[in-house]
Amino acid sequence: MLGEPSLDSVVQVPFKPIEFLSRDIEVERRSDGTIVLQSNHKLKPYEKHVPALLAKWAKEAPDRVWLAQRRGPDRDWLKLTYAEAKKQVDAVTQALLDRGFGPGKPVMILSSNSIEFALLTLAAMQARAPVAPVSPAYSVMSQDHAKLKYVFDLVRPGLVFVQNGEIYARALAALDLEGVLLVHVDKPPPRMQSMPWSELVATRATDAVAKSVTMIEPRTVGKFLFTSGSTGLPKAVINTQEMMCANVAMMSMARVRKPGEPAPVMLDWLPWNHTMGGNATFQGNLNEGGTTWIDDGKPLPGLFEETLRNLREVSPTSFSNVPAGYAMLATALEKDESLARRFFKNINVLSYGGATLPNDLYERMETLAVKHTGYRIPFVTGWGSTETAPTATSVHWASDRVGLVGLPYPGVQLKMVPTGEEGRYELRLKSVIVTPGYFKQPELTAQMFDEEGFYRIGDAGRFVDPEDPSWGLIFDGRVVEDFKLSSGTFVLVGTLRTTAIAAATPVLQDAVICGQDRDYVGLLGFPNIAACRQLAGDTAANLTTAELLAHPAVVGTVRDGLARLNAGSKGSSMRVRRVLLMAEPPAVDGHEITDKGYINQRATLERRKALVEKLYAGGEGVIEVG
Repeated sequence: MLGEPSLDSVVQVPFKPIEFLSRDIEVERRSDGTIVLQSNHKLKPYEKHVPALLAKWAKEAPDRVWLAQRRGPDRDWLKLTYAEAKKQVDAVTQALLDRGFGPGKPVMILSSNSIEFALLTLAAMQARAPVAPVSPAYSVMSQDHAKLKYVFDLVRPGLVFVQNGEIYARALAALDLEGVLLVHVDKPPPRMQSMPWSELVATRATDAVAKSVTMIEPRTVGKFLFTSGSTGLPKAVINTQEMMCANVAMMSMARVRKPGEPAPVMLDWLPWNHTMGGNATFQGNLNEGGTTWIDDGKPLPGLFEETLRNLREVSPTSFSNVPAGYAMLATALEKDESLARRFFKNINVLSYGGATLPNDLYERMETLAVKHTGYRIPFVTGWGSTETAPTATSVHWASDRVGLVGLPYPGVQLKMVPTGEEGRYELRLKSVIVTPGYFKQPELTAQMFDEEGFYRIGDAGRFVDPEDPSWGLIFDGRVVEDFKLSSGTFVLVGTLRTTAIAAATPVLQDAVICGQDRDYVGLLGFPNIAACRQLAGDTAANLTTAELLAHPAVVGTVRDGLARLNAGSKGSSMRVRRVLLMAEPPAVDGHEITDKGYINQRATLERRKALVEKLYAGGEGVIEVG
């Protein structure tokens, strides 16, 4: 076994030798301060449509496992090869064609990731019927099903798929399913007419399937992917076949694979109803002919144990997670030598998304990597949105720094428009990966693009080194969330939010920033209750939530952490004067939290107006920060 490295020695260790695309970019600087970046690498040819990827690997590697998922009472792995998958996809395609599915008759999927979810997705694409995967949270977490009914009425699907009809029974009862084919896998929904999946997959494919596939065009709609709802109700983003295929080609260019290199192996929990999970991860691994082990675990207490169980049997070549997942993983790997050895056995790259990876987590993971491999493992990430299929930029080099969003992929133009703050730019995009618009919402589509046809993504960024753009960009918040204090000073909400949460760790789990047209910045905080109880010590078990949030150890952690933040901040826009910790968690039905866990700043402030007034009135429950 390799010796235990010190943190100081880790940064001296070389990265695992992985070949990345070189950072060769063109920089156009305009007289008004606008900058346009693009790669000098030409985007390589890509497939015409996603089903072609499955057909390719079914022919070239028929016996390779494409998908695996634990099933049954013993939770054994059910495995499906590329050849088996192609046969079943063709059968389901035929079943859809027999029932009149096509471009005007979408297929809606309500359930979590599954083998059948994947097969139905490819079958619907072969039938040229748009796939509309919906967040399970809209069905099983919501009480009023408002978002589910909204997206259902917007898309008007011809088929609704559920893995387990009993679990989704209440959600299905909220929908007008007259004339809609309902399909289930495990259990039929009670008191509803539903077709078993086994009947669809038993259909005999005919020449009609191949004929339908030949009719798929680059602009054929492959998916309707719904925005997270962070700025209102979800929008149905049109994802064409060309968008998706071009994006996976861009991703494959970023990390150069050598001839004879083993096929990628991925343990994947990222939800396929999201653009990152469904396009970048699921379709990205399909593009490479990889094996996807479906992980039913999640980076949440009580659920991450399933991920760890899977990692004791699967050694991935790449691994992706959110920072909270890496925190749980690092703790587990530090405690379990055999698990750590298996995890790092074949790892080439690690990736993160959803938020910036904290430096301490980066150091812990790299310390583990050096101990078990002798190398540091490159951490990569990207940036984009549901409207960009999803990834427009990438960190395609081994970097010592976290928090980057990288440089534009080949085939992407990135326009950087000055915001008025020194070195900060509003980011806009033009590329084949940008959506043609929002389904049935032409007025919103028209607002998406500027006068040159660049998509206004709403994010801001700045250069790592303004003198050398090849070092890439840093994400710098959402320009659509920023506001002004009464002094006219801009508050950069995204930047301050993440900084404040880190400063008040571990008490703050999330927060919303207050202060529009007021004299100073305040903060409404969503506390990490488990962390608060640890801080409170032995007395915590007997305290109500309100008493816990008022405990001196909890209040002191927040006050002292933010006081240190304030002492090191320049200007009132980066200082927090008051905090109110809220006992009520963010509400799904109140649109306060998206299914990706992102806090809707605007909706939360609107719903909690009374708490904002209490925050600025001061008094009991309000933490005054020095």
